[in-house]
Amino acid sequence: MTPFTTKTLEEALTAKLMLNFGRAPEEATDQEMMKASALVLRDVMAMRGVETNKRTRREHRKQVHYLSLEFLMGRSLMKNAYNLEVLPQLKEALEHMGFKAADIFEIEPDAGLGNGGLGRLAACYLDSMTTLDIPATGYSICYELGIFKQKIVEGQQVELPDDWKGLGSAWLLPRTEEAEEVYFGGTLREFWNDGHLHIVNENATKVLAVPCDMVVAGYGTDHVNTLRLWDARSTKPVDMSLFSRGEYLKAAEEEAMAETIAKVLYPEDNHYEGKSLRLKQQYFFVSATVQSIARKHLETYGTLKNFHEKNVIQINDTHPALVVPELMRIFIDEAGMNWDEAWEITTRSVAYTNHTVLAEALERWPQNLVESLLPRIWQIIVEISRRWQEKVENFYHDPGKTRAMAIVWSGEVRMANLCIAGGMAVNGVSGLHSDILKKDVFRDACGMEPWKFQNVTNGIDHRRWLSEINPGLDSLIRDLTGGDDYLTHPLALKKLDDYAGDKAVLARLAEIKRQNKESFAAYAKKTRGVLLNPDAIFDVQVKRLHEYKRQLLNVLHIIALYQRLQDDPNAVTQPHTFLFGAKAAPGYAVAKRIIRLINSLADEIDHNPICKDKLQVVFLENYRVSLAERLMPASEVSQQISTAGKEASGTGNMKFMMNGALTIGTLDGANVEMHGVLGDENMFLFGLHADEVTQLKREGYVPQRLYSRDDTLRRCLDALRGGFRDGVAYDDLYQRLLFGAGGSPADEYLLLADFQAYCQAEERMAATYTDVEQWNRMSLRNIARSGIFAADRAVAEYADNIWHVPHK
Repeated sequence: MTPFTTKTLEEALTAKLMLNFGRAPEEATDQEMMKASALVLRDVMAMRGVETNKRTRREHRKQVHYLSLEFLMGRSLMKNAYNLEVLPQLKEALEHMGFKAADIFEIEPDAGLGNGGLGRLAACYLDSMTTLDIPATGYSICYELGIFKQKIVEGQQVELPDDWKGLGSAWLLPRTEEAEEVYFGGTLREFWNDGHLHIVNENATKVLAVPCDMVVAGYGTDHVNTLRLWDARSTKPVDMSLFSRGEYLKAAEEEAMAETIAKVLYPEDNHYEGKSLRLKQQYFFVSATVQSIARKHLETYGTLKNFHEKNVIQINDTHPALVVPELMRIFIDEAGMNWDEAWEITTRSVAYTNHTVLAEALERWPQNLVESLLPRIWQIIVEISRRWQEKVENFYHDPGKTRAMAIVWSGEVRMANLCIAGGMAVNGVSGLHSDILKKDVFRDACGMEPWKFQNVTNGIDHRRWLSEINPGLDSLIRDLTGGDDYLTHPLALKKLDDYAGDKAVLARLAEIKRQNKESFAAYAKKTRGVLLNPDAIFDVQVKRLHEYKRQLLNVLHIIALYQRLQDDPNAVTQPHTFLFGAKAAPGYAVAKRIIRLINSLADEIDHNPICKDKLQVVFLENYRVSLAERLMPASEVSQQISTAGKEASGTGNMKFMMNGALTIGTLDGANVEMHGVLGDENMFLFGLHADEVTQLKREGYVPQRLYSRDDTLRRCLDALRGGFRDGVAYDDLYQRLLFGAGGSPADEYLLLADFQAYCQAEERMAATYTDVEQWNRMSLRNIARSGIFAADRAVAEYADNIWHVPHK
C-alpha cells in the first residue's frame, strides 16, 4: 500500500525540514530538501524493517547473507520512491513546495561503493531479494571515498576523491550498539582447560567495526532488507598526554591507522603496504560480519550447532573468502566445537560465486602477510589446506593436480581454492563461463566434487534499468501487455513479440528512442558542453577499461572509418557517433593509455571538417550509475566485444538489450544466452569462439602476419605510431599489439585476429540501420526477449538451487 498522498508527503517533508534543519520549506536549500526527502522515506522503510525482522524471528526463517566488497548502489532517492510507489507523489510534492524535482534528484551523489559489474550486480540482487520477500542482508565496507571521480585533463584520466557521504549519509543508520571488534597481528597463547584447547590472541591491534545500515525497499511488498556497511574506528581513545605535549599527530596515530581501513575502495596493491591494507579490509569486513551473524543467531537459538539450517553466506567473488576460516575460528574457539563438527557446519553454510577466469583476478596472498597479520586465521588455513591436500592426493594420486588444487603452496594462499574447499556450492555467472570453470579453470576440483558446480546466469534489476529510467518505453510496454504485470513477472515482456509486425507500434518505439536521444544530447550539452547529433547512430561502449574488454578494437575500427572518410568524403552517409565511458584502475597504465588514445582520436576527428555530421567520438567523463541511467535509454548499439572466453557474463549487455539497443558482440559471457533467445537475425555477432581462441593460441598466434597482409589493419596500426594532432603518438600500443610488452604476449586478447570480422559486423549494423522498420523490429524483439535477464529470475535460481529458501 502506498504510504503517502501528495498532501501527507508535503506535511512530512515540512516537518522533517523544521525538526532536522530548523528551516521552513521556503528557506531550505536543495541539499536540505534532498536530505529531508531521504529521511522521510528512510523512516517509512525503517518502520517496515522492524516488522520484517519481527516476522523473520517469529517464523525462524532461514536468512541469506550476501558478502561483497562492492555494492554499486548509485542514487537511492528516486529508486526508493519508485519501489515504495510514491515517486509521482514525491515529484508533485516537491514542485508544490517550490522546488524542481529533477534538481533534487540530480544533486544526490552516487554511492560509488564499487568498481563495476560486480558491485552493480550485488545492488540489483539486494533489490530482487527484497522484492521476492527473502530475508537477506548485504555486507560491505562503508568506504569514505568510493570509486574515484574521473576527470579528463589534456586527454588523460586524473583521479579525484569521491566523497559521497556528505549528502549520501542521509540513508545511513549508525548502529553503534552492534559494533564488533576485529583483531590484527598479536601473538597466540595456547592452553588446555576442561579437555579443550584454548587459543588467546595477545597484544593484537583491535579495530572497532561500527555498522551503518542502509535500508532497502522492495517493490510491491512491505518486506525490507538491509545493506550493512562497516565503518572502521580505533578502540583506543586519543592519548591526551601526547596531545598535551603538542605531539598531535602521534596522539591521533592509532585512530588514523584504524580509519584507513574504510578510507578508500581498492587501494593499490602493487606494493607491500597496499597488499596489507587490502587484506586488512577483507578480514575486517568478514570478521565483523561473521561475528554479527553468529551473535544474532545465538540470541535467537542459544546454540551455533544449527547455524547452517538458518543461515547461508554467499561469497561474491574471492574477496570475502576468509569467511571460511573465520567461521571455523568462531565455531572452534568460541563455541567449543571439534574440528569435524565445525567443518561440517561451515561447509553447509557457505556458497561461492566466481566472476572471472582471469588468473590475476583469482586472488593469491603472500603467506608471510597472512601469517603476520592474521595469526589465528593462518593456523586454521594451514589445517584446512593440509586436510584438503590429503583429500586431493587420495582421490587423484597425481602431484600435478595436488599442486594445482592446493590452498597453500609455494608461499601463497590461494583464495579461490579456499572457497571451493570450504563451500557447498560454486557457481559461474553465465552458461559459457560456468562451462569454462568446470572444464578448465577448476577442472580438477569439479572432477572430484562435481555436485558443487552450478550456473546462475546474471540478471539486472529491470524495474530500475527499464521502467524507472525509461518511462516512455515503460508506458508502451504497459499499453501493449495490458498493465504493469511485467514489473514482478518480467517474462511478460515476451508479449511484445506479437507486435513485431505492427508498424504503428514500431513507429512509436522509434519516437521513444528519438526523444531519449534528444534528452541525452541536451544533458551532454549542459553538463559537458558536447554537441551530439540525434540523427547519428548512438554506438556505445561503456564499462570498466580493461584490455580483454577490447575498447582498443573499437578504436582501431574508428581509425579505419576515419581513414576511409579521408580517402572518400562520401564513404559515410549515415552520421555515426561513438560514445565511450570507462574508468581505468589508477595503477593500470595500459588502460589509461587507451583512454588517452580515445581522447586523442576524438580531438582529431572533431577538428577535421570532413567528419562534420558524419563521424564523432565522445569520451564521457566519470562514467557511473547515474550517467548510465541517462545513457542506456538513448543507446542504439551496444558494444560487447570482449575476447571470447574472457568475460564471465556482463550485465551492461542486458541493460542495453532491455532498452532496445542492438548488440555487436562476440559469443562471450551472457552474449551466448542472448544469442540463444535472439538468434543471428536480432544481433550482430562476429569473431572467434572461445574454443577457437584456445586453439589459435595453442597453435601459435603471430599477429605480424595479419599486419603484413591486411592493408586496412596496417594503416590503422601505423596511425598509432604516427600519432594525432595533439602531438601524442602511441608506439607503445603498436608495439604491444604486434610484439608484446612487459611480459605480455603480442596481441594477448586477439584484437587483430578479430579486426576484419568486427569491421564487417559494424558495416552490417550500419546497413541495417538505414532500414528503419527492420531496425525497430529487431529492437522490439530485443526488449521482448530480455525478461529472462531480470535479477528476479537469477535470485529465484539461487534461492531454489543453492540457498534453499522460499520466495514469492
